[in-house]
Amino acid sequence: MNSAPPDLHDLACVVHLHSTFSDGTGTVPEIVRAARRTAADVVLLTDHNTLAARDSRYEGWHDGVLLLVGEEVTPRRENHYLAFGVDRAVDWGDGSPAAICAAVTAAGGFGFAAHPWSQGSPLFERATPMPWRDIDCDGLTGVELWSFINDVGPEVRSARDALRLIARPDRFLTDPPAENLRDWDRLNAAGRRVVGIGGLDSHQVGKRLFNRWVIRPIGYHRTFRLLRTHVLCEEAPTGEVGHDREQVYAALRDGRCYIAADAHAPARGFAFWRDGATIHARAPRRAELRVIRNGAVVHAVDGEELGYEPGEPGAYRVEAHLVVEGRRRTWILSNPIVVR
Repeated sequence: MNSAPPDLHDLACVVHLHSTFSDGTGTVPEIVRAARRTAADVVLLTDHNTLAARDSRYEGWHDGVLLLVGEEVTPRRENHYLAFGVDRAVDWGDGSPAAICAAVTAAGGFGFAAHPWSQGSPLFERATPMPWRDIDCDGLTGVELWSFINDVGPEVRSARDALRLIARPDRFLTDPPAENLRDWDRLNAAGRRVVGIGGLDSHQVGKRLFNRWVIRPIGYHRTFRLLRTHVLCEEAPTGEVGHDREQVYAALRDGRCYIAADAHAPARGFAFWRDGATIHARAPRRAELRVIRNGAVVHAVDGEELGYEPGEPGAYRVEAHLVVEGRRRTWILSNPIVVR
């Protein structure tokens, strides 16, 4: 997150999901209804290798929910990329990270490596690892730092685990994997600005019957409650799609966003900013607030606000943690402020 006052307009986004235009089981109207049911403001739809939802004129406002259509660029098995701001499906060439980033940039877009540290699932043979092979690639706007379905995959090792996930997916919402954080902190500490977002990779896995009913163990509305990316827009939504889309996209490109496990507690109202020599953070409820510099904790308080004056250069970010059902869990992850 760049230096900014705390009075920006906070929109809660559900990111990285698939509809019947690719391999999801829900139609776009059903996805929008699920978002409205869970009080999400924005849906960032990313069907595989297609912008068909935009071509079908679904992009726009739907009774209080803004649907924006991106694309998950999907070479076989690896180097998947969430591309936004492009007008046509991306020609990804040889499928390498460099080729994908270059193609999206040339098309006027930007994007995020999807589930870049993917390990697959030991239980399901089809859930093979789908990593991003070059996290240091030029042209990368950011990374899907916390990808719920992909990051939970390694924890589902038995049928019992699968049933527990279906019954209470929020119990698996603990922390982003340490490897993800280490790599992300390394990139930002080296002077690169790599934006972190939280995604779902939600397909509503199941079976659609007669194009009317869906049998599914975990519906969209249940995943939409879990993990969100909140964008902090400089201007309030006006209802004009072009204006509102650019506000959301500018916040994502600039890192004016934070990741929130909203299933633990509503995160709207969180802010992290720099005022002169002091870094500030504000949370909507009491939490353990940690200041992280280049991957290491340098300050922590228990409360709703903190102020910290950095003693040396680095990439500074804030984490908020809550105790939920007897376990300390990550609630909020800010993007970094770079102090030079």
